[in-house]
Amino acid sequence: MGKFTLSIRGPETKASPAPVPEGHAEFFGIIFKRGVFMPHWPKKNLVNEAVHVPESSKNFFRLQSKAWQFPDFENADTFVDKLMRDEMLMQDQVVDDVLRGKTQDLSLRSVQRRFLNVTGLTYKAIQQIERAHQALTMLQNGRAIVDVVYEAGYFDQPHLTRSLKRFIGPTPAQVIRSSQIA
Repeated sequence: MGKFTLSIRGPETKASPAPVPEGHAEFFGIIFKRGVFMPHWPKKNLVNEAVHVPESSKNFFRLQSKAWQFPDFENADTFVDKLMRDEMLMQDQVVDDVLRGKTQDLSLRSVQRRFLNVTGLTYKAIQQIERAHQALTMLQNGRAIVDVVYEAGYFDQPHLTRSLKRFIGPTPAQVIRSSQIA
């Protein structure tokens, strides 16, 4: 059995390479639902960054002074449930509702502060990232670039290209090429 590393990554506002150790490596990740956050971690330290939690012993790590077993595919749901029960993870219903288009009885400024506090990102940044992912999916499904520009709400093709390069990495043409190869 090799070395285990647990990294807590925050939201990303730009495409970035994932570091891969030399030799054989396996990766497993859990992506939380929108509005789910770790209240004990400063969001500003997680945006575009990762915090590596040191391994305590074989297959275990310490988080908030408690020993946790490294999750895997079979026990990921149980792991997340335990984090929720121990209040290591929380869900902010306001953030979730606003992202789903439900209005809240809060001022725009209160919603903005809530987003920044919970996610580390502004509501506008999250919208831009989601729009880039929507455009990526449309391109991967064979939609023409000009159609994606219009349907995803970009001003023009250079606007789409800048957005995809920033948030995803490849240009629209590169996405189309890689989708045709696969």
